[in-house]
Amino acid sequence: MTIIEQDALAAYLQQMETLLSMPLSQARREALLVQFSRIHAMAQPLMAFPLDEHQDIAGVYTL
Repeated sequence: MTIIEQDALAAYLQQMETLLSMPLSQARREALLVQFSRIHAMAQPLMAFPLDEHQDIAGVYTL
């Protein structure tokens, strides 16, 4: 994970703390960053898997 991705993840966690009114201790925040880093690493092979032209990609829904 790059520094930019780590910064974005740290910002995301801060926003979720604020949005949910659920402050985290520094130790808990660091543990969550480690877990998100692991999830990111596990997802990379799946994200890199090429789809052929007959496989539909999932739709992206936004508000």
